Amino acid sequence: MGKQIKKFKINIESDKYMKKNLVVGAGFSGAVIANLIADKLNEKVLIIDKKNHIAGNCYDYRDKNGIMIHQYGSHIFHTDNQKVWEFITQFTDFNNYEHKVLGMIDGIETHIPFNINTLYDVFPREKANRLEKKLITLYGSEVKIPILEFLKQDDEELKELANYVYEKIFLYYTTKQWGVAPSSVDGAVTARVPVYISKDNRYFQDKYQGIPTNGYTEVVKKLLNHPNIEIRLNTDYKNLTENYNRVFYTGAIDEFFNYELGQLPYRSVYFEFEEHDKEFYQNNSVVNYPCSENYTRIHEYKYYLNDKSKNTVIAKEYSENFELGKNERYYPIPKDENKELYEKYLEKAKDLKNVYFFGRLGDYKYYDMDKAIARSIEVFESLDKEGDF
Repeated sequence: MGKQIKKFKINIESDKYMKKNLVVGAGFSGAVIANLIADKLNEKVLIIDKKNHIAGNCYDYRDKNGIMIHQYGSHIFHTDNQKVWEFITQFTDFNNYEHKVLGMIDGIETHIPFNINTLYDVFPREKANRLEKKLITLYGSEVKIPILEFLKQDDEELKELANYVYEKIFLYYTTKQWGVAPSSVDGAVTARVPVYISKDNRYFQDKYQGIPTNGYTEVVKKLLNHPNIEIRLNTDYKNLTENYNRVFYTGAIDEFFNYELGQLPYRSVYFEFEEHDKEFYQNNSVVNYPCSENYTRIHEYKYYLNDKSKNTVIAKEYSENFELGKNERYYPIPKDENKELYEKYLEKAKDLKNVYFFGRLGDYKYYDMDKAIARSIEVFESLDKEGDF
C-alpha cells in the first residue's frame, strides 16, 4: 500500500517534485534501468551517451542493400532466464535464428566449439569413431568437457585430442584475441576450452535464442520511448552541470574517477567492412580463423534476419589493445592485478551516495546481452528493497 500511495502522490504533483535520475550510457544496461524507473516509478530520467546513437555496441542499421549491419560485431541474443525473456519480449519479436560457428582448421571448414561432428571432419573416420566411443564412455553425451580433463586420463589418444584442440582451436586464436601468449591469460580461461560431446552444432544451447526482427537499435528505441525519458547523445557526463538525485553509471568506472588509481586494461576490436558483388561470401554467418590469418573471424550479416540482396557485406574482425581516445573498450582483461585495481575503484564508489555502477564497463565484467539485462533488473530491484525508491 505504501508504494501505491507514493506513486499516486508522484502522479498528482507537479514535475518539480518528481525525482530526477541520470543514466550514463544508452546501451542495454542503461536503457533497461531507465525504462524501469520511468515506467514502474513514474520518475523522470535523463539518459546520455557519448556516442551519436543509442544501443551502445549493440547498435545496428540497414545499409543501402537492405542488410541489417551490426556495427560493432555480431550480436546473438540467447538466454535461459525466463524473467529476462519475458521482459525483453515486451519490446520486440524474435526470429528463430540459432547461432552456429564454423572454423577453418588447416583448410578444413568445421564446427566450433569442437564437437563429435568436428572429430569426423578433422580425423580419419576410424580414429574419430574410437575417440567418440571413448568420450561417451568416460563422460556421457550432451556435455561440454574441458580439454584439461583429457590430460588426466591414462590414454594417449585423449591426450592427443586435448593437445590438438589446444593448438588448433585455442593457441593462435587466443594469441590474436588477447595479444599475449596463452600462458599470460588467466588459467581459468584455458581450463574452460571445451569439447562438446554431442552432434549439436549450435553455439548456444539456451532455451531462448534469436535476433530481434527489427534489429537491436529498435529494441533500445522502444525501451526509451517513454514520456518520462529524455535522451541526449554526443553528451559527456563530465560536461553536465545539472544536479540529480541518483546517477546510474554504465560507463567505465576508472574514467568516472579520472583514472586516479590507474587505467583498467581492455582489449578492443576493429572491423574491416567489405561489400561483395555476390549473394553470399561464406557458408555461415560467422567463420572463425583459429590457426590462420591475422583476423579472428569474418561476419556476414545477411544471415541473421535472412535479408535478401544481390550483394553481401562482411566484416573481418581484428583484435587490438584498447587505447584511450582511439578505439572502443570491448573485453575486460581477466587477470588478478586488473581485478584488484577494479576492486579499489569499487571501494571508492562505496563512499558515493546514490551513484550506482553496473554494466560491462561499470562492473569491469564481460556480459552477454541477457546478463546485462538481468544485472540492470537486479540493480533496480535491490534499490527498491533497500527503500531507495
